Amino acid sequence: MNPAAHSTRTIVLCFLTALLEGFDLQATGIAAPYLSKAFELSPGMLGWVFSAGLLGLLPGAFAGGWLADRVGRKRVLAGAVLLFGGFSLGTACAWDFHSLLLARLLTGLGLGAALPILIALAAEAVEPRLRSTAVSLTYCGVPLGGAAASLIGLSGLGADWHVVFYAGGAAPLLVAAALALWLAESSAFSQQVAPGIGVGAGLFGERRASRTLLLWLACFFTLTVLYMLLNWLPSLLMGQGFSRPQAGAVQVLFNLGGAAGSFVTGRLMDKGRARAAVAIAYLGMLAALAGLGLLSRFEWMLAAGCLAGYCAIGGQLVLYALAPTLYPTGCRATGVGAAVAVGRLGSMAGPLAAGQILAAGAGVGGLLGAASPGLVVAAIAALSLLRQRPRTASAPMAEPARQI
Repeated sequence: MNPAAHSTRTIVLCFLTALLEGFDLQATGIAAPYLSKAFELSPGMLGWVFSAGLLGLLPGAFAGGWLADRVGRKRVLAGAVLLFGGFSLGTACAWDFHSLLLARLLTGLGLGAALPILIALAAEAVEPRLRSTAVSLTYCGVPLGGAAASLIGLSGLGADWHVVFYAGGAAPLLVAAALALWLAESSAFSQQVAPGIGVGAGLFGERRASRTLLLWLACFFTLTVLYMLLNWLPSLLMGQGFSRPQAGAVQVLFNLGGAAGSFVTGRLMDKGRARAAVAIAYLGMLAALAGLGLLSRFEWMLAAGCLAGYCAIGGQLVLYALAPTLYPTGCRATGVGAAVAVGRLGSMAGPLAAGQILAAGAGVGGLLGAASPGLVVAAIAALSLLRQRPRTASAPMAEPARQI
């Protein structure tokens, strides 16, 4: 297979996997009202159902990256997709609260393991000057999958909660078969002479400690705000007087804006405008948070939701595109997996902190204002990271771009 065809096939398969990941990440939120009724769940019990999936993401991300550096990207990715597909089907077959918790925990393990491998594979499938674009094309699948889940919720098809999880389980099993048949192992991994580098040496050796810590700091605070919005946006909007369909429409635009933000940010980075991409993402997030807290007209709220998605997911893409460039092949998936895992801590902290702030009576404006300092910290860390990344990761090449 010629290099261009190999790159295209890899990116398409990674995109499809990311699409399913995005769908499943929001499937529980779509099905939540019906799950609550079917299993007679209190709000606290329903919170545990959400938390079980998120809890699985963290060890899954680290373990998936570590394994991929030792036994190969392809095999671990196919296993991760089988895991989250199988236990999404298991969610549809749950018979009580505890079986539901176990199914969501194991689904989260698979979802967490898949993401760092997708990023590493996309980055290794193309030449260095197209890495950010390749990662962005892959990662666009996550918000688009979330938009598909939101549309199912708006259409009313989610009223039978089993359907959501049957769809979210059967499709990954088909994609896992496609990965086994058509995904080629990463050439960078295949050409390694030595086995994977140890975790400590890979993350902190050879002057990588400061890069790793800055990446973790930026990932934590960026995902804190992103998941605060993903989980609380509909409730916040309804609390401001908007209807459920209006809140759903804003959430769809949030995801569509995120897909656009992912792609445009990747292109900016590959064109040598990484600092502009960081500035747009984080300043835009601050502006969008202000808009979501202050605007009252639905038309303007749609625009603010789209901008929030563009910038929040664009900011996350900056970090995910940078991460593979900071580590050598032998610890690349481990490094990306560790960053994703730290980001997952933020994804758990954001919704929990939002609940406490709202319970204290701060209101929507207070909540969104409380998120702003974290974005400033994340922006400073991302800009510092740009100055420390290896020169080979940022220097554009003179030859024409390979098509992907």
